[in-house]
Amino acid sequence: MKKALTRTDFNFPGQQSVYHGKVRDVYTINDDLLVMVATDRISAFDVVLPQGIPYKGQMLNQIAAKFLDATTDICPNWKMSTPDPMVTAGVQCTGFPVEMIVRGYLCGSAWRAYKSGVREICGVTIPDGMRENERFPEPIITPTTKAEIGEHDQDISREEILSQGLVSEDDYNLLEKYTMALFKRGTEIAAERGLILVDTKYEFGHRDGKIYLIDEIHTPDSSRYFYQEGYEERLGKGEPQKQLSKEFVREWLMENNFQGKAGQVVPEMTPQIVESISERYIELYEHITGEAFVKEDTDSLLSRIEMNVTNYLKQR
Repeated sequence: MKKALTRTDFNFPGQQSVYHGKVRDVYTINDDLLVMVATDRISAFDVVLPQGIPYKGQMLNQIAAKFLDATTDICPNWKMSTPDPMVTAGVQCTGFPVEMIVRGYLCGSAWRAYKSGVREICGVTIPDGMRENERFPEPIITPTTKAEIGEHDQDISREEILSQGLVSEDDYNLLEKYTMALFKRGTEIAAERGLILVDTKYEFGHRDGKIYLIDEIHTPDSSRYFYQEGYEERLGKGEPQKQLSKEFVREWLMENNFQGKAGQVVPEMTPQIVESISERYIELYEHITGEAFVKEDTDSLLSRIEMNVTNYLKQR
């Protein structure tokens, strides 16, 4: 089994702080630059699972970089460079305390709520009579709060965001505009690859009076994809959709009685489970990019990243 990067503790030139997130380790350089390391950690139900997934960080970082580059005409983003296959460096922004979730189809947590009788999500009314995985007439935005480590993100409506002063109305209107335009672009790119972009999340920040798209974009950690081929047939028969996303990890956990609730124990992640998850990530990478995934050497991940990032910082 290839090695997985689950922890970093670098000391880069000019480093002032480090933030260890669920999946990414973010290093602040000279109060101006962020160095974001995409580790091989994997989370589900807001819990970091005990085993890393080889190549996951490389795949996420490279997919996000491609989509950030493909959407610069829609809105500014934080990316400046990818000095290593698992690293993106970019401008430091102050993040908004909400995540913009956009859904084109009724599935996942939204379907689970709908099936229990819920007909309103984040202030958005969902019509009666919808089927699992059915497309909404128009994509809907269902924001969440940006949770601290160890806490769960919470659904929140546009009205609550504005009334609580989390985001100004002018800024929120722009966030909505960017969100819908990015989702449209992601949908178009996915369609070219025989995929359906089902739902995704975007995070934004601000700097010097300008709003930037930050973090990742259109990766399997932040998005759900269906295969176009056979979608209508499976929908008509009420069968599960063939999908590329992290949902299969959540489903495996739920089948083994884990949903991140108090007292529940993460099921054993055998080498076979870990390898299967890695293979699914590679499958998505190759479908969404249209390129073969090139596996980087995993024997000396820490020293390689340290060397590449240090050289980049010295050359700036």
